[in-house]
Amino acid sequence: MEYNFSNKLASLKPSAIREIFKSLSDPSIISFAAGNPAPESFPIKELSMISADIFENSPVTALQYSLTEGYPALRQVVADRLKTKFSIGRDFDSTVIVTGGQQGIELTCKAFCNEGDTVICENPTFIGALNAFRSNGVNTVGVDLEDDGINIEKLEETLKTTKNAKLLYLIPTFQNPAGITTSFEKRKKIYELAKKYSIVVIEDNPYGELRFAGEEIPTIKSMDTEGLVVYCGSFSKILSAGMRVGFMCAPEEIISKAVVAKQVEDVHTNIFFQMLCYRYMTEWDLDAHIETIRSLYRRKCNLMLDELDKNMPDCVKYTRPEGGLFIWCTLPDTIDLSEFTKAAIANKVAVVPGTAFNCDTEAPSNSFRLNYSTPSDEQIVNGVRLLADTVKQFIK
Repeated sequence: MEYNFSNKLASLKPSAIREIFKSLSDPSIISFAAGNPAPESFPIKELSMISADIFENSPVTALQYSLTEGYPALRQVVADRLKTKFSIGRDFDSTVIVTGGQQGIELTCKAFCNEGDTVICENPTFIGALNAFRSNGVNTVGVDLEDDGINIEKLEETLKTTKNAKLLYLIPTFQNPAGITTSFEKRKKIYELAKKYSIVVIEDNPYGELRFAGEEIPTIKSMDTEGLVVYCGSFSKILSAGMRVGFMCAPEEIISKAVVAKQVEDVHTNIFFQMLCYRYMTEWDLDAHIETIRSLYRRKCNLMLDELDKNMPDCVKYTRPEGGLFIWCTLPDTIDLSEFTKAAIANKVAVVPGTAFNCDTEAPSNSFRLNYSTPSDEQIVNGVRLLADTVKQFIK
């Protein structure tokens, strides 16, 4: 039978990152392609103890249907933490639990965008968000990144000239894939532009607590006096990615629409994992746990940067992140990115090509993303050497 798929999905391509994973069945291949937290960052012992207690004393709550908005106790401690630690949340805001931070992005798109509308994004940006927008029939228009965040002049020009622009999607802190952080000055200018052009901002911040160098910078949401910012966060990088527990904080009117959309999608986020998050936050020291992750990533990032400094030809440029999970590398224009990534796989090392993160699926790129959180120290050392050897093959 010949199938006629919906227009929303017919042209949607699989995630390049997930496709690369399929090529990694060979255990000899070193993968820098993941976006996963380090396995040693999971508090397995503590979560095991909490799990046993939940099934001993609260099994029905953990196994029964629950509220779409989220486990009430978890909603409250998340909202309190956002307020006290990050100055996020005003009287008009509400906080709900979602299935990973990405669901918050997708629900916001559903709440605001009709098919044919446009979301303005940093370029490059997170492939999961791009596909969430595209799957809803929404166009994506990219604005180039600079070392300190999105190009403000180009952003304003895009806001002026783009028809039916409904949302501005940003990852201001340790951006995926570039690893860069938007400066405080630019964050203030972005918020002023949002007010000027009456556009809602999605501030995606899954990596914000993973700072291991430099100074903390206030979120855009902390500046939100007008109800223009939807803040999306997650436990994926600080507790467990597999639990798929995230949260969004936004004006109540937006949250009410997102909750209706969520009821259609999954009824509610996994209640057992919500209970795990709540119990960990209230019975253990989450901030101390995050500090151990920061120390781990500081060491792993510095190791990868040291190996890049020692081995990579000078013609390859790369970012030096102050947190997060990623380093963004840029090849000279003379090297074909597609051929390079294939050659890297043949040389037993995998990276994600920059084309996967472009708002325009047909646009070229000569950059690729490296992840340092997932590979072991030995894999970082050997993988960077193999990657540098691949670059040298092309230079010759």
